[in-house]
Amino acid sequence: MAIVTESNIAGKNCFTEKNLEHCTIVIIGASGDLTSRKLVPALFNLYLNNGLPDAFHIVGCSRTELSSQEFKNKIQSSLKKDRDLNFSDWQSFSASLFYKSINYDDVSSFISLAEYLKSLDKKSNTPANRIFYLAIPPSIYKTVAKMIGQAGLAEEGKNGNGWSRIVVEKPFGRDLESATDLDQSLHEDFKESQIFRIDHYLAKETVQNILMFRFANSIFEPIWNRRYIDNVSITAAESVGVEHRAGYYEQAGVLRDMFQNHMMQLLALTAMDPPSLFQAKPVRDEKIRVFRAVRPFSLSSLKDFLILGQYGAGVIDGKEVIGYREESGVSPDSVIPTFAMMKIFIDNWRWQGVPFYLMSGKRLTGKMTQIVIQFKEVPHSMFRKVLGEHITANHLILGIYPDERITLTFQTKNPGTKVCLRSVTMDFFYHQNSQGQIFDAYEKVLIDCILGDQMLFWQQEGVELCWSFLTPILKECEDCSDRSKLLHLYDAGSRGPDIIGSSYRFPDK
Repeated sequence: MAIVTESNIAGKNCFTEKNLEHCTIVIIGASGDLTSRKLVPALFNLYLNNGLPDAFHIVGCSRTELSSQEFKNKIQSSLKKDRDLNFSDWQSFSASLFYKSINYDDVSSFISLAEYLKSLDKKSNTPANRIFYLAIPPSIYKTVAKMIGQAGLAEEGKNGNGWSRIVVEKPFGRDLESATDLDQSLHEDFKESQIFRIDHYLAKETVQNILMFRFANSIFEPIWNRRYIDNVSITAAESVGVEHRAGYYEQAGVLRDMFQNHMMQLLALTAMDPPSLFQAKPVRDEKIRVFRAVRPFSLSSLKDFLILGQYGAGVIDGKEVIGYREESGVSPDSVIPTFAMMKIFIDNWRWQGVPFYLMSGKRLTGKMTQIVIQFKEVPHSMFRKVLGEHITANHLILGIYPDERITLTFQTKNPGTKVCLRSVTMDFFYHQNSQGQIFDAYEKVLIDCILGDQMLFWQQEGVELCWSFLTPILKECEDCSDRSKLLHLYDAGSRGPDIIGSSYRFPDK
């Protein structure tokens, strides 16, 4: 067991090193699920832990006609149902909670919103700093961003405005062309420094810890390369199905939903070189270098590097569940993949020849996200005559969720007169002896939006490079005359398609 002592802790107060400026957080799409499940709960928890500015407003906007009080009641009801929170401070928090109905494609509606925001700033005598969080379907990002711009809300330092920032959720387009088009549209009214492309995976504590673990410990970085590492596995498995997202999932599938964003970011954090400074631009630049070095797939032999699957009926936690094609909103003959496994190579000096296995899927045995570093076997077995030719190689597991831990497995002698090896594991549990409040991913990204820190957000070049890698694969899969041949069915509650079993091996590197 790892032991953390007081002398090991660099700082007990790791909340934020900067004062948060007064601001108004405008949530476009506030009547939707994301607002009630994630955004307002995150903001309320920040408020309870002194994580918001001294003066702030939260303005919910959507097409639904609601009064501010009805909006507050709706949010409070949702919080009480889903969260174990202290509601003694709800009244003081909700005093800064407002609502304004708008039409997403009507510029006069956004001009009215601009006047409403100015009146709030005037009443509280606070600077006109604003965050526009687009909690809406990606299909209307362009329309709403244009309306914000035409209403003068994107301008900074003019007409009494302070800073202005816009937050967009993934997916950033559905292929390279649409991602580029979305970016050009956003840049008509917003500068790059104003655009925050959110990927909440990047704000998970254990994801952020990957860089700290790699670059703050001199014993790992020297062996973090092709000379010592045999392969890397990155897994993001879920036990749930598509649930209420069938309409979106039928258009996206697992490659758009998970690989273009979350999986590629985990790949970059695992494979990137050390940045010169722990700041947004140097860190994001090193990720870009990884994306540039990803080897394109050979479309003529796609099956050698890609496995696609779709879940059928099965058993999860002792309960029978239906297959994907029986889900509400899903076509009965759908060939949308809910599982994918890729074998990726990074063509650079550090990683040449090392396979990275990326796997993500729904309705698997359990929910688990982890990165496994498999080291090479020892180059020569001095124990050949007593132990045989092979000794189990070391491996390192970076647990992201639900096991937030780091484990290192190595070989030792088993007690006794006979020469035997045994594998033992050193464990570090991430929250062991931690001090201070633990915040979830949305709480972290909201703080960073207020601070203007883009380190945990996507850079447009990274978005386009990842789409450049995936778009030919998607086109090949979706244009195939018989897409069902590329798809392997698997039982819900299993580890995925049978083809990924222990007997299956990707071709040699």
